[in-house]
Amino acid sequence: MSSLVLLLLGLGIFLFAWRSKDEIHRIAAMVTGTIALIWGFSLAPLSFQLVFEIISVVAAFFVCMRCLGCGLKQD
Repeated sequence: MSSLVLLLLGLGIFLFAWRSKDEIHRIAAMVTGTIALIWGFSLAPLSFQLVFEIISVVAAFFVCMRCLGCGLKQD
């Protein structure tokens, strides 16, 4: 339960940072949100961590493959 609270808190702080106009508040909120998300993921159950890791690796793989494919197309 505490992992869910920390994850939601981290996401909420990131939304606040995204909408903030002041640069100092934005940086401080991003650092605080990152810490809250790291704590939330470390306390989350293993099954949630594995699903999130698999989604992250697949997304990164497709982005990298798209970039590599663009580099091969030279006119």
